[in-house]
Amino acid sequence: MIEVESLSLAYGRGRREIMTLDDISFSVEEGELVSLVGPSGCGKSTLLFALDGLIKPTTGHIRIDGEEVHGIRRDVALILQDAGLLPWKTVRDNAELGLRIQGLKDDATQTLATLGLEGFESRYPGELSEGMKRRVGIARALALHPRVLLMDEPMANLDSLTREKIQNLMLKQWKERGFTGVLVTHDIEEAVLLGQRVLVFSPRPAVLSEVLANPEAGMAEYRGSEKFSERVRYLRDKLQEEEE
Repeated sequence: MIEVESLSLAYGRGRREIMTLDDISFSVEEGELVSLVGPSGCGKSTLLFALDGLIKPTTGHIRIDGEEVHGIRRDVALILQDAGLLPWKTVRDNAELGLRIQGLKDDATQTLATLGLEGFESRYPGELSEGMKRRVGIARALALHPRVLLMDEPMANLDSLTREKIQNLMLKQWKERGFTGVLVTHDIEEAVLLGQRVLVFSPRPAVLSEVLANPEAGMAEYRGSEKFSERVRYLRDKLQEEEE
């Protein structure tokens, strides 16, 4: 489904050039959900933007269904960390923004209801809790019925209970819709809870230092299991080693 081959990405030129990603290769199978973790500033979000076609790689290739990524695709949706809501638009208008940009006449009514936002369609972002804002951002992406969903820390800076609710919500949507997902997160527990594989990146210039198999992700009661705790401890130790 997604193929990343020998991908490198640098900013600037000459002496000012800063290498962010260095010769990264991996693939994501159709219907798989993977997590990306690594030190701050190692290029995880940059990689996500490259997958979305917003940034052109310096070298290497990104393919989706065998087609080279050159710009934004209709079957790929991106969820931003701060939800990216427009304060002057209602919940409905924000949720349907992607549809309108693509010239589609569909509406987000069912998606909003699925995410627990029924009755809030006419509200504005300033009238919502932070957790509800994040759900509107998720609704905007899911309303497009994407085959690939890219998530840039969509649950960052939320309180623990709200984060857990949205994590469970995302798992439910993934199981029901069957999209292929790539999640960037700084939260190790979140990475293990949601990612069937966890891709571990080194400090900048980032290389892919390990791919951790995590097949129990998404299963009932996994969060409270000993296997879950073992993998969280392993990843925490791994990331601490990377930064030393």
